[in-house]
Amino acid sequence: MPVLPAFLRQTSLAAIALVVGLSLTIIGFGAYFSGNATLNLAGFFYGIPVLLIGLALKSAELKPAPFTQPTPAEVLALRETQATDTQNQVRIDVNRYRYAERAHLLEALEFLKLSPNDKARPILDGIREEAIDGAYALILEFDSPLLPLAAWQEKRQDMEAFFGPGVRVQVQEPEEGFIDVAIIAQPKG
Repeated sequence: MPVLPAFLRQTSLAAIALVVGLSLTIIGFGAYFSGNATLNLAGFFYGIPVLLIGLALKSAELKPAPFTQPTPAEVLALRETQATDTQNQVRIDVNRYRYAERAHLLEALEFLKLSPNDKARPILDGIREEAIDGAYALILEFDSPLLPLAAWQEKRQDMEAFFGPGVRVQVQEPEEGFIDVAIIAQPKG
């Protein structure tokens, strides 16, 4: 499956549809008042549906999880040589606009039984990349006020199996109600 360039992953389809739809609708209104029937019809028949599609996408939009700190060059080099396919896929998936999804990594959280209900579901606030013990690590930063650290640590081996092979997982609580899940590559050899 081809990967979209970064600038396309960071572009909201909803915003594009809203701008195009609004522009076509305004052109249609302008054409109506200037007596240009062909342009008027095109503006209305294309502009209003595209505008409505943009509004629908905007209401179902899940924004990318931001990088909470810049990735140092040495960590980027480690990513190129050590990152697993799963680490790369997770990083790409959470760092792009999603539509008709309630939360990033929802399927993973539900599979791991870390999302008991919508109210208690942890929310992915951001991601960062670091070197841990000389290995590439993708760190998922969750806001998890209703799911304690012990529940996360209980699922550590399940997370290793889910995000593996070739990774180990560390779970930490940097401050109360926030959980960092570090997916650390285990280089061969």
